[in-house]
Amino acid sequence: MPGEIRICAEILDEMLRHARREPHIECCGLLAGRDGVITAIFPAANSLASATCYEIAPRELFQVFRTLRADNLAHLGQYHSHLSTENVPSSTDIEQAGYPDQAYFIVSLRPDAPKPVRAFSIRDGSVEEIEILLAGTEV
Repeated sequence: MPGEIRICAEILDEMLRHARREPHIECCGLLAGRDGVITAIFPAANSLASATCYEIAPRELFQVFRTLRADNLAHLGQYHSHLSTENVPSSTDIEQAGYPDQAYFIVSLRPDAPKPVRAFSIRDGSVEEIEILLAGTEV
């Protein structure tokens, strides 16, 4: 995975809004697009309803992947929030990372977070931060 990911600003905004709508549990969802640019967001329910971990129920996950195929979109990433900790992958996030070719976005709800949204590559237990580049509205 390259050291950067392109995403539309409105998708970043929607990730933040989703996290703020669910301030007591980790929010989560999938990100998709075309030609390596994230242009679509699919908020999902955290089936664990937990403040410290998340999971998308298999039925909902399969439905999102069906929608991606139908809309000719590529799965390019996933996101979740951290309520009170820094937005870097936790040991659980690293253990459960099952998409080595996609970006992992983490939203921080901490008011003092220098970057409210950060993205990472997680592959074989190794974590590398990815630069987030805003794509123009022409995408």
